[in-house]
Formats: sequence, structure tokens, C-alpha cells
Amino acid sequence: MSASTAQHSYTIKEAAALTGLPDLDQLMWIACLAATGMSVQNMRQYVANGKVGPAAAGEQIDLLAEQQRRLAAEAEQIALRRRYVALKIDYWHAVEAGDDARAELLSTEARALADDLKKKTGKKH
Repeated sequence: MSASTAQHSYTIKEAAALTGLPDLDQLMWIACLAATGMSVQNMRQYVANGKVGPAAAGEQIDLLAEQQRRLAAEAEQIALRRRYVALKIDYWHAVEAGDDARAELLSTEARALADDLKKKTGKKH
């Protein structure tokens, strides 16, 4: 697709470069970075580094590696919360079945896991 002026035709990529606006490819990868939870500040830095080219590769790697660490920490938190919910489901199955010993065991385990979650997130559950 191209836009035409009296003197020249421009592709979307060329028009974006001339106007300073992002092209569709840039918008797509910015949207993907945003979907990972990357901060606006880091996305801006990533875009700026992209304009620098290969000389900014090290900083791009650092930005992405930091985002990867944040995502890994989030995944760990989600796994702990899922485990907590599973324990509570098992607890209520035990209560429903009248298995008081199992219910007590699961309750103790859930409390320990809740304490772990509080320590790792600094929040009360």
C-alpha cells in the first residue's frame, strides 16, 4: 500500500519514517511488549534502541531479560495461588465427605502456603 504526492509515492513504512509515526510492524511489536506487562518507560527505551540498531543490541537484551525475569516471578506467584485454590477445593471435598483428619491436614497446608504467599508478595490473603 502506498500514498502518493504530486512528486513521489510513499509506502506506509516510508511515510512512517518521514512523519516519525510508528508503522504497523512497530505498532504490532509494541502491542506485544505491552501484553507482556512491560512498562511504558521500557517500551519507549526499546523503541529508541531499535532506531539505533545493532549498537543497542546489548541494551535490548538487558530490557528483554529483565522483562523475562519479571514474567517468571509472576508465573511463580500464579502457580502458588493456583496451588492454594486447589488445596481449598480439596479441603472442602474432605469437609463434604466428613473426613475431618484430611480436612485438618489440608487446612494446615493451605495456611502454610498462604503464609508463603504473604512473604513473597507482601500482601495478606
